[in-house]
Amino acid sequence: MKRLPQIALLPDGKRLHLQDGPIDLVIEAKGRDAEVRAAYQAAAHRFTGLLDELCEELVELRRAAGPIRCSLRGVVARRMHAAVAPFAIAHFITPMAAVAGSVAEEILGSMLAAAPLDRAYVNNGGDIALHLAGAERFTVGLLDRPDRHGLMRTTMIDADDPVRGIATSGRHGRSFSLGIADAVTVLARTASQADAAATIIANAVDLPGHPAIVRCPANELQPDSDLGTRLVTRDVGALQESEIDDALQAGESRAQQLLAAGLIEGAALRLLGETALVGATGIKAGALPPSHESALERTAHV
Repeated sequence: MKRLPQIALLPDGKRLHLQDGPIDLVIEAKGRDAEVRAAYQAAAHRFTGLLDELCEELVELRRAAGPIRCSLRGVVARRMHAAVAPFAIAHFITPMAAVAGSVAEEILGSMLAAAPLDRAYVNNGGDIALHLAGAERFTVGLLDRPDRHGLMRTTMIDADDPVRGIATSGRHGRSFSLGIADAVTVLARTASQADAAATIIANAVDLPGHPAIVRCPANELQPDSDLGTRLVTRDVGALQESEIDDALQAGESRAQQLLAAGLIEGAALRLLGETALVGATGIKAGALPPSHESALERTAHV
């Protein structure tokens, strides 16, 4: 029997929850009631079968991406490749590095094609595609690390800001990391671009060969991992303050390169209680006012 995704409004009656296998989306739209309903219907329709589309090309999606050539056929699969292609010349990266952001972007696109909305977001486990119009804005809370609550920074994104995607990578996230960052959150023009860049920057936050860092081959933890035998970080022991600074500076240098190339709008890097910021001058310390608490703000990570 064909598997059907789970589709339901959350108890608040405002947000839509879509879940199919590893894809778990929380969606919220603002606009006229009829337009929001149309957008939610379009999201549910596009979501149905999307995981199957990706699984059909999963073998290719797990292979190292080339900077130009793309043999993928699906719309989302090709978006994944396009997001990672700018990094493929200098780094090992597969299209899977952009899967969460690309899916969020696809669902948001289907919503906007169905109805005009004042604002909307599609949150795929902390990788978020945004839409803003007019005077609308989002206040986004950035968490200390993806696997626990603890607000560290906030940033304001308004309709005039080019940022329309937020993504997080790091050793505590859903995917393996080659680096030691607790989390790296990236702001970019699209969610797919943010997703790919967060992976690259998080990998760069590192101290190669350090005895306090425990690593193992990715395929020992997950036999079908797209990282194969590459060593992924499992634990980080005690580090000296200067070593934390060195690791963060390595990641900050990579983020500065991506900022200069126009591939990101900003990033926040977090390691063992220390933070480095690149671009995104709107990122600041401080807690969100209670009135700004929302699903979007609680699930964006740093």
